[in-house]
Amino acid sequence: MKDLKVRDVMSADPTTLKRNDKLTLADDIMRLGRVRHLPVVDDDGQLLVGLVTQRDLFRDALAQALGYGKHAQRKILDTLSVKDVMTSDVVTASPDTSLVEAARLLTERKIGCLPVVENGRLVGILTEGDFVALIARRGN
Repeated sequence: MKDLKVRDVMSADPTTLKRNDKLTLADDIMRLGRVRHLPVVDDDGQLLVGLVTQRDLFRDALAQALGYGKHAQRKILDTLSVKDVMTSDVVTASPDTSLVEAARLLTERKIGCLPVVENGRLVGILTEGDFVALIARRGN
């Protein structure tokens, strides 16, 4: 496993958002696709400009806690754009980063994913779930 690189385990062609997409779209993708991290790309769909996580959308849970119904929660999310909540200073990896280094980054930074960037372009995403899947496959 020491010789494995990020490219060997990452999910290629991840679902992405753009800066001006509404948070309702992010919420729908996360719920329906069962994903917790969505890279945000520029208008050309190539360059990574940010990241939206499920944690960023916890406003939904806060709104629910405050007594708003589902319709009101969606209205709140629909008033905000991805750029309003995304993280712009994203920790990334390259496809040639070792899995050991990637795991160290995830652990030390207490983050759940690493967008994978090559020559400035988003080429994949590595998540904690990818590590779990790797261990499950290798456990035979």
